[in-house]
Amino acid sequence: MTIAEREDTVVRRADMARNVVMAEVDTSVLRDEFDGAMHHARQHTSSSDPNESSLFSSALGMLSGNKQSFQDEDLDEDSAVRAHQQMYGGGGGGGRQHNSEDMGAGAAMQALKMFSGGEQGQQHQQGGGGQNAFIGMAMGQAAKLFDQQQEQGNVDPSTDKQSVVNNAAKMAFKMYMKSQMSGGGSSSGGPAGLLGMASKFMQ
Repeated sequence: MTIAEREDTVVRRADMARNVVMAEVDTSVLRDEFDGAMHHARQHTSSSDPNESSLFSSALGMLSGNKQSFQDEDLDEDSAVRAHQQMYGGGGGGGRQHNSEDMGAGAAMQALKMFSGGEQGQQHQQGGGGQNAFIGMAMGQAAKLFDQQQEQGNVDPSTDKQSVVNNAAKMAFKMYMKSQMSGGGSSSGGPAGLLGMASKFMQ
């Protein structure tokens, strides 16, 4: 190997190492953005399942890795409202088997309802909980909803708890981002924007 070839090899290896470091930094930054959601998720689940922290962590990792694509997706509010009515209406989700999309959307809408009213909602709004509080609430509600529906035999056999939590986190993130855009980046976005969204859909 010539001196020039050795130098070229050293440069390529240095570039590869730098790219690896930058990728790790980017992932860390994304993960840190949603760190607070874990705390809120634990607060809003009634389960003593020791595996739930892992479920929440995986969902937040999924959210971090797909953040941009989720922001670009449309939000189907009508389907989310119907899912919430099915899960939390008088029937309690009975009479049919639900998939992860339905339960995730229903849980996110329930989190929106909780965020917009009651003592818990006021605490989050006054405390500036914002995005992480809302996503955490949605994940906690999703875990709780899955357990309830599974006990009643209302869960589709192909649906697992992780997928329900993932879909709730995704839906909550999309709802939060839409509330930000509807606020035009002003003070009417964020928690205030979520209140406006709740008043529109949670009739």
